[in-house]
Amino acid sequence: MEVSYNNLWKKLIDKGINKSDLRKLTGIGTNTLAKLSKNQFVSMEVLMKLCEKLDCDISDICHFVKEEET
Repeated sequence: MEVSYNNLWKKLIDKGINKSDLRKLTGIGTNTLAKLSKNQFVSMEVLMKLCEKLDCDISDICHFVKEEET
């Protein structure tokens, strides 16, 4: 199973926030932002910070994608 943060990027566009602003707003590091950009797993603490600062629920910023069986 993989994670997708596409909802996060859509939310930032809707709110007029760029990635640099998000970093400053939440206090996350550049490595964490890079992980988010690459749809890699981040800690629950990071997800909680994002939700708190963006005033949303976790399902508003990420979702899981099932891998197709081959």
